[in-house]
Amino acid sequence: MFESISTTELKDMGYINIIDIRSIEKYNNGHITGAINIPMEQLLIRPEKYLDKTQKYYIYCQKGIQSRKLCQILVNNGYSVTNISGGYESWIING
Repeated sequence: MFESISTTELKDMGYINIIDIRSIEKYNNGHITGAINIPMEQLLIRPEKYLDKTQKYYIYCQKGIQSRKLCQILVNNGYSVTNISGGYESWIING
Protein backbone atom coordinates (compact mmCIF):
# COMPACT_ATOMS: atom_id res chain seq x y z
CA MET A 1 0.00 0.00 0.00
CA PHE A 2 1.13 3.55 -0.70
CA GLU A 3 0.75 6.75 1.28
CA SER A 4 -1.41 9.75 0.44
CA ILE A 5 -0.97 13.39 1.37
CA SER A 6 -3.37 16.32 1.05
CA THR A 7 -2.48 19.43 -0.89
CA THR A 8 -2.72 21.38 2.37
CA GLU A 9 -0.07 19.15 3.96
CA LEU A 10 2.04 19.40 0.82
CA LYS A 11 2.21 23.19 1.09
CA ASP A 12 3.89 22.90 4.50
CA MET A 13 6.72 20.73 3.18
CA GLY A 14 10.08 21.94 1.95
CA TYR A 15 11.74 20.79 -1.25
CA ILE A 16 10.45 17.41 -2.36
CA ASN A 17 10.30 15.45 -5.62
CA ILE A 18 6.89 16.26 -7.11
CA ILE A 19 5.83 14.62 -10.36
CA ASP A 20 2.90 15.76 -12.50
CA ILE A 21 1.73 12.80 -14.60
CA ARG A 22 -0.72 14.76 -16.74
CA SER A 23 -0.13 15.61 -20.39
CA ILE A 24 2.43 18.26 -21.28
CA GLU A 25 -0.44 20.51 -22.43
CA LYS A 26 -2.18 20.36 -19.04
CA TYR A 27 1.13 20.81 -17.24
CA ASN A 28 1.91 23.91 -19.33
CA ASN A 29 -1.52 25.35 -18.45
CA GLY A 30 -0.68 25.21 -14.75
CA HIS A 31 1.01 22.91 -12.24
CA ILE A 32 2.13 22.67 -8.64
CA THR A 33 5.20 24.84 -8.07
CA GLY A 34 8.37 22.80 -8.42
CA ALA A 35 6.72 19.83 -10.09
CA ILE A 36 8.30 18.15 -13.08
CA ASN A 37 6.19 16.68 -15.86
CA ILE A 38 6.50 12.98 -16.65
CA PRO A 39 3.32 11.75 -18.36
CA MET A 40 1.79 8.62 -16.84
CA GLU A 41 2.33 6.53 -19.97
CA GLN A 42 6.08 7.18 -19.84
CA LEU A 43 6.32 6.27 -16.16
CA LEU A 44 4.38 3.06 -16.72
CA ILE A 45 6.62 1.93 -19.57
CA ARG A 46 10.02 2.77 -18.03
CA PRO A 47 9.87 3.95 -14.42
CA GLU A 48 13.57 3.15 -13.97
CA LYS A 49 14.41 5.85 -16.51
CA TYR A 50 12.83 8.56 -14.35
CA LEU A 51 12.79 7.30 -10.77
CA ASP A 52 15.45 6.27 -8.29
CA LYS A 53 14.38 3.60 -5.80
CA THR A 54 16.36 5.37 -3.06
CA GLN A 55 14.31 8.59 -3.43
CA LYS A 56 10.76 9.46 -2.36
CA TYR A 57 8.35 10.97 -4.88
CA TYR A 58 5.02 12.77 -4.61
CA ILE A 59 2.77 12.13 -7.59
CA TYR A 60 -0.37 13.86 -8.82
CA CYS A 61 -2.73 14.04 -11.77
CA GLN A 62 -5.79 16.21 -12.38
CA LYS A 63 -8.09 14.75 -9.69
CA GLY A 64 -5.95 12.18 -7.89
CA ILE A 65 -7.51 9.09 -9.48
CA GLN A 66 -4.86 8.17 -12.05
CA SER A 67 -2.05 9.03 -9.66
CA ARG A 68 -3.53 6.61 -7.08
CA LYS A 69 -3.49 3.82 -9.65
CA LEU A 70 0.06 4.65 -10.71
CA CYS A 71 1.29 4.87 -7.11
CA GLN A 72 0.02 1.36 -6.42
CA ILE A 73 1.86 0.01 -9.45
CA LEU A 74 5.07 1.83 -8.53
CA VAL A 75 4.97 0.68 -4.89
CA ASN A 76 4.50 -2.89 -6.10
CA ASN A 77 7.69 -2.42 -8.11
CA GLY A 78 9.76 -1.15 -5.20
CA TYR A 79 9.45 2.64 -5.55
CA SER A 80 8.73 5.03 -2.67
CA VAL A 81 5.81 7.17 -3.80
CA THR A 82 3.06 9.19 -2.17
CA ASN A 83 -0.18 10.13 -3.90
CA ILE A 84 -1.25 13.77 -3.68
CA SER A 85 -4.96 13.43 -2.89
CA GLY A 86 -7.31 15.42 -5.07
CA GLY A 87 -4.56 16.23 -7.57
CA TYR A 88 -4.12 19.56 -9.26
CA GLU A 89 -7.79 20.49 -8.80
CA SER A 90 -7.38 20.25 -5.03
CA TRP A 91 -4.21 22.34 -5.24
CA ILE A 92 -6.14 25.10 -7.06
CA ILE A 93 -9.05 25.01 -4.60
CA ASN A 94 -6.83 25.03 -1.51
CA GLY A 95 -4.26 27.42 -2.94
